Amino acid sequence: MLFISLAFGLGVLTLFFDSVLSDRDNPNRNPVSQTGSDGSVSVELQRNPQGHYLVSGHINGAPANFLLDTGATDVVMSEQLARAAMLERGYPTRAMTANGEVVVYSALVDALEIGAIVLREVRASINPVMQGNTVLLGMSALQHIEFTQRGDSLTLRYIP
Repeated sequence: MLFISLAFGLGVLTLFFDSVLSDRDNPNRNPVSQTGSDGSVSVELQRNPQGHYLVSGHINGAPANFLLDTGATDVVMSEQLARAAMLERGYPTRAMTANGEVVVYSALVDALEIGAIVLREVRASINPVMQGNTVLLGMSALQHIEFTQRGDSLTLRYIP
């Protein structure tokens, strides 16, 4: 009975600390949106301990974690996420990444959502080398959004 209690306690603690660490890595799991009188939509993000802005959202309804990357030309995602978002591979091109040159495939995202911000027909790249559901939110999306950084927060503002 003691062994079962210890195993159960360790399991609960593991789940608890896993959740705490996940929230710490992505403090923007449930982004809150505000609508302005001009019809604009704003989402305020908090920086994670590594200094990055990571926010949960959706690509064509598929859950994704967006890492804001002003150095990326396009929105870049894994092939696994592209399949979940029902994106088709387009033409192949070569891209330079931190890990060297890779072949990526063009795609067009119908709907990219961060809170109540919805961007339509966003140019993207599918990188077969990437894994998971983290997406580089590059300039093909960010060019449509104003962003202002103050301290540890970044406000995204979209005016439709």
